[in-house]
Amino acid sequence: MAKGLDLNSYVNREVKCSCGHKHFSEVKLIDIDKDAVKRLPGHIKDFGYEKIFMVADKNTWKAAGQAAAEELDKAGITYDKVVLDYDEVIPDEHVIGEILAAVVPGSDLILAVGSGTLNDLCKLISFRMGLDYIIYATAPSMDGFVSIGAPVILNHVKTTIDAHGPVAVIGDVDVLSQAPMRLIAAGLGDTLGKYTCLFDWKISRIINDEYYCDEVVEMVETAIETVMKYSNEVQNRNPEAIKAVTEALVLTGIAMSFVGNSRPASGCEHHFSHFWEMKAFMHGKFPALHGTQVGVGTIIALYLYHTLEKQKVDFAAVKASGFDKEAWIKEIHEVYEAAADGIIDVEEKSQKNNVEMRNERLDVIEKNWDKIQKMIAEELPSVKDMEKLFAGLDAPINPQEIDVSLQELYESVIYAKEVRPRYTVLQLIWDLGLSKEYAQATRNYFENEQSAE
Repeated sequence: MAKGLDLNSYVNREVKCSCGHKHFSEVKLIDIDKDAVKRLPGHIKDFGYEKIFMVADKNTWKAAGQAAAEELDKAGITYDKVVLDYDEVIPDEHVIGEILAAVVPGSDLILAVGSGTLNDLCKLISFRMGLDYIIYATAPSMDGFVSIGAPVILNHVKTTIDAHGPVAVIGDVDVLSQAPMRLIAAGLGDTLGKYTCLFDWKISRIINDEYYCDEVVEMVETAIETVMKYSNEVQNRNPEAIKAVTEALVLTGIAMSFVGNSRPASGCEHHFSHFWEMKAFMHGKFPALHGTQVGVGTIIALYLYHTLEKQKVDFAAVKASGFDKEAWIKEIHEVYEAAADGIIDVEEKSQKNNVEMRNERLDVIEKNWDKIQKMIAEELPSVKDMEKLFAGLDAPINPQEIDVSLQELYESVIYAKEVRPRYTVLQLIWDLGLSKEYAQATRNYFENEQSAE
């Protein structure tokens, strides 16, 4: 097995950075390699845990949980477990309560057997219970293994709650390589979404003087480069490629933990995903995988950015325009339905649509407009190049392929920005008074693309 990235050089120590901040990750150990399951009991003993509570679903139990339990039995480690009986686990209040009710008193470690949703649930629950947790990863499907935020759905709203990272990430390459290909492809989509999220961060630094760390960005860019290097070998389930992709996803998570939030890995492409996921659950449907949605969202974001690249703006006219808050509230209720009150609360706290604050941003945007357009042209891949890359991975490139209608696509360009008070291209086009115009253009683009196939 190839040596891969030296992830343990980033963890279990404080990093003094050129940005002036001290970075730290709560993770103490990363073991992603062949036969990692056999080393799991030794890691648990080294940390001094004695009473383990395992959390799996029926799929991850079959894929990895049972084998992990057998290894714990051999090592004489006491454990209890809950195996969630769902085909798809929804990270909402019901499932959080189900796990909390099952945790055996006296447990000193939660062992999550799974990836995205199970990791997020155990991250939150262990944090609230004052317990450590270890993630035994079953698929390289997303980049949140070691991030400190837990995305969950509360009162129909996708919300990221402060939690903590795992003390260890364990991944057996034999297990990871056998994950469903749709999960592996989702991990690639989640990583390639960093093209636009990093650019969102960069323009926010210009417009809002937002904190920005070049070294953290370099970590994420290393993850992107690693995934690009091995992308052609992933479909063959090449163990070296799967190991590299998993490590790249974990590296991105470390970058998030260094900053203390998801800014290095989550921009407008994630806002699209959150919006589509909320809409799907409200209508009784299961959404596409998070990373798959992020991949499609990345293509949309690139379309928006490259349209802005040639945009002429009458800044004086935009500054003179107002914001009809009552009309906006009515639209939010129509679009977000049961989640509307939570979305309105986000705006009340952030005031991102406040006209005075918008006009202050417009002053900065106007001064830097030529620079921003040049950056778009020089630093972002083209829409067609990204579509070609995803098509080569047999990954969706059109929202309609993941059951997002053209109307939902139109709405998401206008309203997905309301999910988070984070500056992205979606807020930028709103600031410029272009949201509805760009929403219609985006709808036309993907409708015509689908018709041409």
